[in-house]
Amino acid sequence: MNQPGGRDAAVRRANAALETYTLSGDGWRRSPGETLQQVLTDLLCWCDDTQRDFDAALERARARHTGGLT
Repeated sequence: MNQPGGRDAAVRRANAALETYTLSGDGWRRSPGETLQQVLTDLLCWCDDTQRDFDAALERARARHTGGLT
């Protein structure tokens, strides 16, 4: 990825976010896939409440990922 820190930095940020979910309440009971699903569900709820377009953000994120940006 072209930004400072690149892919490794992106993975570290994602790990830190997912770790928050894993360490919370019943998070330790979830598989990594279930934790990711919970994060995405929470982000969908957040987008609903803050009137953000999740699908548009996901599309931009995919383009950024494909283009090598973080």
